[in-house]
Amino acid sequence: MNKSDIERVQAYLRRLLGSERINLLPPARANMSVEVAVNDEVIGTIHKDTEDGETSYAVHITVLEEDLPPVRPAAPAPAPRGKR
Repeated sequence: MNKSDIERVQAYLRRLLGSERINLLPPARANMSVEVAVNDEVIGTIHKDTEDGETSYAVHITVLEEDLPPVRPAAPAPAPRGKR
């Protein structure tokens, strides 16, 4: 992705998701993935695909288990209702 692609996709994602905290980080080397960050935390990558004359951008978000809140215990099932 070139600089113009990055700026346009970043503007779109910010508008779509309602947050100016979303940043697309250019790769350190050519032909590498562009990183998607919220504030300073990288949450995934974005790739440009041009096929059959159409261009699309695929966002891949990675969620690490260690970043998730703890699992809550399941609520007990309601007691069966008796027949009347």
